[in-house]
Amino acid sequence: MTVAVATKPRLAFAGLGWIGRHRMNAVEQSKLADVAYVCDPLVAGSLTFDELLACDADAIVIATPSAMHAEQAVAALERGKAVFCQKPLGRDAAETRRVVEAARANDRLLGCDFSYRYTEGMRAVRRLVASKSIGEVYAADLVFHNAYGPDKPWFYDPLLSGGGCVIDLGIHLADLALWTLDFPRVTRVDARLLHHGGHGVEDYATAQLDLDSGATVRLACSWNVSAGRECVIGATFYGTGGAAAFHNVNGSFYDFVAEHYDKTKSTRLTEPGDGWGGRAIVDWADRLSVSRAFDPEIEHAVTVAEVLDQIYRAGRDR
Repeated sequence: MTVAVATKPRLAFAGLGWIGRHRMNAVEQSKLADVAYVCDPLVAGSLTFDELLACDADAIVIATPSAMHAEQAVAALERGKAVFCQKPLGRDAAETRRVVEAARANDRLLGCDFSYRYTEGMRAVRRLVASKSIGEVYAADLVFHNAYGPDKPWFYDPLLSGGGCVIDLGIHLADLALWTLDFPRVTRVDARLLHHGGHGVEDYATAQLDLDSGATVRLACSWNVSAGRECVIGATFYGTGGAAAFHNVNGSFYDFVAEHYDKTKSTRLTEPGDGWGGRAIVDWADRLSVSRAFDPEIEHAVTVAEVLDQIYRAGRDR
């Protein structure tokens, strides 16, 4: 059943850290929805989360610590509110599945901030792969190495975060690999989790995913790595007729390019500086302005969470 939205949606924001404020600014600039309520213990005069649930907002944007995502999202969906949530939707596949099932049961739009899908570079890479311009993809390498670690203590508590660099950074890599390849079935996972920071979570990880197409995907992510720059982010898809690559420029967290490789020839597909950071929530707000009804595309978030669970199991079994 389609639930039409007759007027501009009213949003409530739970969590106003850097990400929450950035996404709120993106929505306000889009003019697709109105920000009506906020909830953050550090913001004077803001509401509690229970008060957000009781307010007349059409949807709640969740940018709180990871341990709160699933519980808050399910509560909001069961109150008839659409939800946009920071990644991860849950700390494991079971929590993620519970959120998606709540969205389906209550017929409400659910979005997750898989933000790198919305870069011009990754969209160009995906188009190249889908068009078979590089032939059949047989391998992919994706990396996200960060010269810094998270600045909040809860990230280092597996009960609160769900894990370390894999669920923080590797989730983007797993999502980009599967999304670009149109979500093939993962038949086997091997992984290694390393701990160098004295915390209870991994700070360096590698994984190999074997796909039912016969292709293989290699992922690597880390915190506090010495890479000679702030971060290294990239995704390269190798095909029988060429390759497509996405990578950051000069160690930037924000500037990316996409390139088409043909043997030794490289062709630039996109340029840096495309302002992609808020596009995921703007896309969700655009869909919300038309209908609050459930969109089954979000079911892919469960697939990504299942892959992360397999990476953690494989890494712990070594």
